[in-house]
Amino acid sequence: MKLSLFIASRIAFNQQKSFSRFISRLAVTATAFSIAAMILTLSFVNGFKAAITGKIYRFWGHIRLQQYEPTKAIIAEETPLFGNDTVVQYIQHMPEVASIQPFATKSIILKNKETIEGVLLKGVDKHYTFNKLQPFLIKGRWPAFPDTLYSKELALSTTTAQKMNVNINDSIYVYFISNDFSATRYRKVCITGLYKTGIEDYDKLFAIGDINLIRRLNNWQPNQVGGYEVTLKTAIMIDSINNQLFDILPVDWTSRTIADIYPNLFSWINIQNVNERVIIIIMAIVAIINLITCLIILVLERTKMIGVLKALGANNIFIQKIFLYHATWIACMGIFIGCSVGVGLGYLQQQFGFIHLPEESYYIAVAPVLFIPWQIAAVCATALLTCFITLILPTFLIRKINPVKAIRFQ
Repeated sequence: MKLSLFIASRIAFNQQKSFSRFISRLAVTATAFSIAAMILTLSFVNGFKAAITGKIYRFWGHIRLQQYEPTKAIIAEETPLFGNDTVVQYIQHMPEVASIQPFATKSIILKNKETIEGVLLKGVDKHYTFNKLQPFLIKGRWPAFPDTLYSKELALSTTTAQKMNVNINDSIYVYFISNDFSATRYRKVCITGLYKTGIEDYDKLFAIGDINLIRRLNNWQPNQVGGYEVTLKTAIMIDSINNQLFDILPVDWTSRTIADIYPNLFSWINIQNVNERVIIIIMAIVAIINLITCLIILVLERTKMIGVLKALGANNIFIQKIFLYHATWIACMGIFIGCSVGVGLGYLQQQFGFIHLPEESYYIAVAPVLFIPWQIAAVCATALLTCFITLILPTFLIRKINPVKAIRFQ
């Protein structure tokens, strides 16, 4: 064992009560707190973003294909486009695509004996994969679609159902207003299911029904749709896939990511990245300041030892290594404890969900946690490297210590 490392270990594991021992423990605690805070911040922000974007993608897919209309809002009442089997089959066979499904939307008014409510009907067909919406289903079932005509069943959000004081198996009237307001038609439908996404913009706005009903009311052809929603296997390549789709689509079609269609939701999600960076920077500064302060105190308290070592012929670099080894041990202990605490608390939150959030504000009821291993490793490695580099500076105090004065130091 190197002599400098041996001396550092004797100092570090000295069981005698001293002020430096207290300061060392305080530095370990502060470092552990900072590392735990950084890991928890990353895991909560990752979980939050994954949970919210997951809800959005489940409801609307990742990419939407529609008629190209630069002067019109793309959210509702689409101009119909004719289904193109060649394009649909090509997209279906793309390795990154999980599904492509037709949809259409139409403004409707729901009415019962007590109240009326305006919503947007999202029409889908019998091949729609309701499995991806299953986590949202609170009560009942999704609408069933007959082989002929159209389904007279509807799924409402719990928000709309509470406003109208209706429940599953209740019947309500759906009023459809034509674009030129020349005629109003209505249909009687049955509520078969209640869903809740937790995203207020969706729960207040959408009901889910049969696309054939919209086709019938809009006088569309059987192969006309409002658009297609494309669901990818992973959202990592959403922008590149969107660009690929844009290049292969017919000239009168367009493709847009859900982030382009609902920019407010994704802008709000991205704000969390700013909070994440601020917390990490603050915690890193706290850890560094504590370690630097600890090392300065250790050097000052061991002034007499430094003088003796210099009198025995030890050079400055040798003595600097002693304190660097000691400070590195403190940093490593703090990082190890902080990592263990951070991951442990995050795991407990994953299992028991003891931290709750107001869903109307955050779109989720329980704070989600998502660990990304490389981020945890990067936090620990970066913290250790940063601490080691910044700890070199205080050791230069050793060069200014005079051995004669240091030995006499009380």
